[in-house]
Amino acid sequence: MSTMTFQSMPIPSTSAAGGSTLSTADGIDNDITPSSSLNTRSGAAKYRGASVEDLQLGPAFALSKNQNVMQAIELAYDRDFSYLPILDRNRRPLGYINVPALKQAWEAGQIDADAPVQNLATKFDRSSKTGRPYSIITPDTPLEELEEFLRTNDFALVTDHGRKFVLGVATKQDLDNFVTRRGNAF
Repeated sequence: MSTMTFQSMPIPSTSAAGGSTLSTADGIDNDITPSSSLNTRSGAAKYRGASVEDLQLGPAFALSKNQNVMQAIELAYDRDFSYLPILDRNRRPLGYINVPALKQAWEAGQIDADAPVQNLATKFDRSSKTGRPYSIITPDTPLEELEEFLRTNDFALVTDHGRKFVLGVATKQDLDNFVTRRGNAF
C-alpha cells in the first residue's frame, strides 16, 4: 500500500505594491513577478529530467559543401534559419554558415554568389590540439547540458552518437519554448 502526500495549493493574490504573488495555505507568499522568471531556476527545476529529444525539434536541414552562396541564402530564408550545417559527401558535419553574416557579405559585394559555401563555413574543430573539447549533443543529452553548451555557443547540432548524421539544430529559443510549453507549475 502506498502513502500519498499532498502539497498546499497556491492561491494567486496581488501585493500592495502591485506585484503578483502566490500564497500557499500556510500563508507563505512566493513572488512570481518577472524578476523570478523561469530562466533563473536551476536546470533540474526547469527541465525536470528532460533530454534534447523532448524539445521535439524539426528535422535538420543541411547544405552540401558544394552548394553556392546564393542557394544557401535562399534555402535558409525560405525556412527561416539563421545557421545551416555544412556536410561532406558522407553527410558528416564539416561546419556551419551564419546566414545573416553571409547575406550581408554578399550584399556588400565581398563574396561571389556562385562561391561554394564550404570556403566560407566556420569549420568544426575535432582535434584535441586546441584544448577545446568537442561537445557531442545527441537526443539523449540532458537539457541541463545543452543549456550549459548554449551559454557559449549560438546553437548546437544534434547528431547521432557517432557524429555521422545531423538530426537537428537546437538554440536557446528552443529551450525557452520548451520551458514555456511545459509550464512553471510543479
